[in-house]
Amino acid sequence: MNLAIALAVAVPLSVAALFALVRLVRGPAVLDRIVAAEVLLTLMVAAVGAEAAINRHTTTLPVLGVLSLLGFVGSVSIVRFSGSEEP
Repeated sequence: MNLAIALAVAVPLSVAALFALVRLVRGPAVLDRIVAAEVLLTLMVAAVGAEAAINRHTTTLPVLGVLSLLGFVGSVSIVRFSGSEEP
């Protein structure tokens, strides 16, 4: 039962990560690459959260908190510095 649930979660997350990696490599603009990196970080948070839920343990909660804060701070700093360009 756990194997079926793990596969049902792992396959879509892996496909989404593959698409994000393709966009990260082929992105025509820097902002496309940044968005792809943010998507990869979000997929990592989803994968770690799904693993914790499937195995029913809470030892990875600090990892989830750090990854979430990293994504938030990264997004805010990117928006801050990309929008501050003066002509």
